[in-house]
Order: sequence, then structure tokens, then C-alpha cells
Amino acid sequence: MFFMPELINPPATSAATLPAATPALAAAGAAALTPRLFAQAAHSDVEGGFPTKEFNWLREAGLLAAPLPEALGGSGLNEPAHTYELLSTLRHIGRGNLAVGRVYEGHANALQLIKRFGRPAQVQNWAADARAGHLFGVWNTEAHDGVKLEPLSDGRYRLSGSKTFGSGAGHLTRPLLTAALPDGGWQMLVLPADTQAPEYDARFWRPLGMRASASFRVDFTGLEVVPEQLLGAPGDYYQQPWFSGGAIRFAAVQLGGAEAIFDETRRFLRALGRTDDPYQRQRLGQLSILVASGQHWLHAAAELAARPGPDAETVVAHANLVRSAIEDICLRVLPLAERCVGARGLLRPEPFER
Repeated sequence: MFFMPELINPPATSAATLPAATPALAAAGAAALTPRLFAQAAHSDVEGGFPTKEFNWLREAGLLAAPLPEALGGSGLNEPAHTYELLSTLRHIGRGNLAVGRVYEGHANALQLIKRFGRPAQVQNWAADARAGHLFGVWNTEAHDGVKLEPLSDGRYRLSGSKTFGSGAGHLTRPLLTAALPDGGWQMLVLPADTQAPEYDARFWRPLGMRASASFRVDFTGLEVVPEQLLGAPGDYYQQPWFSGGAIRFAAVQLGGAEAIFDETRRFLRALGRTDDPYQRQRLGQLSILVASGQHWLHAAAELAARPGPDAETVVAHANLVRSAIEDICLRVLPLAERCVGARGLLRPEPFER
């Protein structure tokens, strides 16, 4: 069933929505939001839902503008020298709510691609949108009916086809998507979805977790765009090391989820008076080692990113190490926590199932 959800209306920029003054303050703001995000997750993480309230909190904390360079009214959170603050921000948000972290990571990614490949006027315009509270994201995944971009005689382009896993569908007002040109080139574009709305198919999204990320199938057939909406040259999206190197961002969100599991496991066992049990203490120790190991991986990734001119092959290789290591950490955290909390812990309203 196709439907048209209500888009989030970005508020006018005010003192309450200005970005945090520095990357460190942005990360601190995300950390301060973590408990509120976690408390709200039980209410927002439902099929068909979206964490609208949570993204309003992120706006008020200046986190939607924070990835922009300082010269464009942001905090510089996307700059290589501030990679640790960016990863910390993502980790804190993921610790509060993985669905929010998933969508926010895409927002930061889109703004990074715009800064890297956009023409000066485009960068200025889209930065103004981010400061005004618009939510960006990246939609690249597709199936057999992928998105095509057909040049028209009047200089415009017509879209056809769909994307899958369009996180934030119906709520992103500035999705960045990729489309195939007739010659096979892979072109980025930014769609003003508040005025050029695609069709959203919620039937595609039947997940076991992160329900509120609203990762629907999105059909763009019939929409037309102008050259000013095209971003960069064909093929820019897959340029290395940025394409593969970006894996460290979503790994940071995932590590935040693992930290939340560790937090809640300790809370659950304390409530039962089981923290002195030797077997439980051993498992908690293993969980602590795993979480700390993930944090060290993020530190190492940030240190590499901050070095002057690391070669692309090194960046990609290390990003693959980070994503693989944190995947392994998460997969080991899950059964350890399950053994700690048992069947009782997997019943609602406990948060472990989520």
C-alpha cells in the first residue's frame, strides 16, 4: 500500500536550534540526550512509527547543523580532525536509540557528500537547509527496479524506479539518492521531498528491530529534477576512500547499541540482586572487555582519519577492520547478555528484545 506520511516541518532557525559551538560540545550534547532517547524508544520504536520527537530534540541541541563546517554555520563535526567527536556523537545516539542513530548517520553522511562534491552555490543552499532544520539522508540500496535518470529535451531529468531501505522515508525532506544514467553512469542528486514527494511503500518494512527507522521502499517514478539538483559527477559516490571508509560511522552507532545492552544487563541484575553471583560477574566482565575493545577501535579509526593525507588503501583496509571487529563485538555481546537476563529479560517491557 502506497501512502504519503506527514513530513516533519523544520522549524525556523532560532537560538534554540543553532549548532553546538564546537565538535566536543556536539558530542557532549549527544551524550546528554542519550537517557532521554532511551526512555522514549519504547514509545517510538513501533512499526509505522518514526522518532519525530527525538529528532526535534536533536534539532534543539544543534546536532542537525553540527556536521556542517564552521564557515557554513556548523560545528565542523564532519571534518577529519574531529572524527573522534563525530564517532562519539553517533555512539551516544545509538546508545539511546538505534533507529535514531541509523537515520542521523545518514544525515551526517549526506552533508559530508554535499561538502565534498557540491558546487559552492549548492553547498551554500543545502547548508542553509540543514541550518533550517531539514533532515538529510542517503538512499542508495535498490533491487531489480532501481532508479533511472532520463535526460529530457528541456535540460531537466525524469526519474523512474525505486530504492529499498530508504531510512526515514516520509520524514527526510532532503534525501540524497543515486540514479543510473542512460550511459551507465551513477549520478547523485538531492531531492526536495517536501515539494517533490515520492511514493512510500511501508509493506516492505517488516523488521525485527529498529522499526522506527521507517526504511521503506520509495518509488520516484514520474518525478522530474533540474541540473541544480544533481550532485557531483557520475561515479563520485563510489570514490575511495570515502565510500568504504564511511563504515566507521555506522559501526559507531552499532557499538552504542552494544553499550546499551551492557548498561541494561547490569541494571537488570542489580534489580534482582544477582551481581555478586560469580557466573554473572564473569559474564559482566566479558561484556565490559568487549565494549571497551570497541571504544579502542573507534579511537584508532579517529586517529587514522586525523592524520595528514592517509592513502586510500590504508583508510579502506582499516575501516574494514573496524566494521568487522565491531560486528564481532556485537554478535558476542548478544548471547552473553541473553545468558545473564534469561527468558524473563526477553519479555516486554524489558528493553532487550528491542
